[in-house]
Amino acid sequence: METATQNETTFYQDSSVTVTQSRFVTKSKTYAMRNISSVHVFEIIKSKTKAIIITIIGLFFLFSKSVFWIGIILLALGIWWIFSIKNEYAVRISTNAGEANSIVSKNRDYIQKIVNALNNAIVHRG
Repeated sequence: METATQNETTFYQDSSVTVTQSRFVTKSKTYAMRNISSVHVFEIIKSKTKAIIITIIGLFFLFSKSVFWIGIILLALGIWWIFSIKNEYAVRISTNAGEANSIVSKNRDYIQKIVNALNNAIVHRG
């Protein structure tokens, strides 16, 4: 989506993000496009360690008659937790000040749209 208003081309816009040829605006910060050297999708891997520990504890409890039902509950909770943990994706921008995750979402397609718009703005900038 490219629209031009008052000599400024907008490459992407939604309720919380705007990408133009000169600015990248999020809810919390505005970046000058001239300071952004590169941009890419960055995957934030969520740890499943606690969920796995709960599952293992539940397995051990299954072998005891006195806490068998607690084992079933912990096992079910742990398995549900493992499958409910989703990685997040970020718009990772590189500037002269270093790298930063500017927008984070569980929706990879949303992040990819913003990255594509930022790349188009960088190319347009020249």
